[in-house]
Amino acid sequence: MAKVDRRIARTQEAIKKAFLELMAEKKFDYITIQDIADKADINRATVYLHYLDKYDLLDKIIEGHINHMSNLCELEADLDWIESTVHCMEYLESNYLFFSTMLASEGAPYFRSRFVQHNIKEFKKELDVLSGKNIGQNEEIVAEFAANAYVGVVEWWLKNQMPYTPKEMAEKLGDLLDRII
Repeated sequence: MAKVDRRIARTQEAIKKAFLELMAEKKFDYITIQDIADKADINRATVYLHYLDKYDLLDKIIEGHINHMSNLCELEADLDWIESTVHCMEYLESNYLFFSTMLASEGAPYFRSRFVQHNIKEFKKELDVLSGKNIGQNEEIVAEFAANAYVGVVEWWLKNQMPYTPKEMAEKLGDLLDRII
């Protein structure tokens, strides 16, 4: 893998940070590339050097976080459900600005849908509709239910400024999801 120039990485981080701060302030539709450039204290052309437009920027930020969470959960496959969820909740906590903006604001409503779809895919890996508590259930419905419940609780946690530690939330979510999956 090629090493990324530090200046490029710093510039991209400044652009992403500026964009997320703007999304916390106003709706996505009203954010311009010039707003992002001004907030990041860079030239507008520099934003276009790295991203096609604000949709491309948002897409890359979303994909980066979802891929990172997915890799984190895959690496933790040898852990039990609650231990693995602790790591995911810690990731949510350490990236509070991003997730609170994406889930707890009206800035990017389609992020929630993408986050739910990612979780549906992950929950399907754990479902057994041939035996156990989900015998005879439709896999799609159970996965949809579990993913929406999970994302809804994460959304609540972030909107309420994380009133429980990641470990406490993981235990609560683990206990509830264990009843479903």
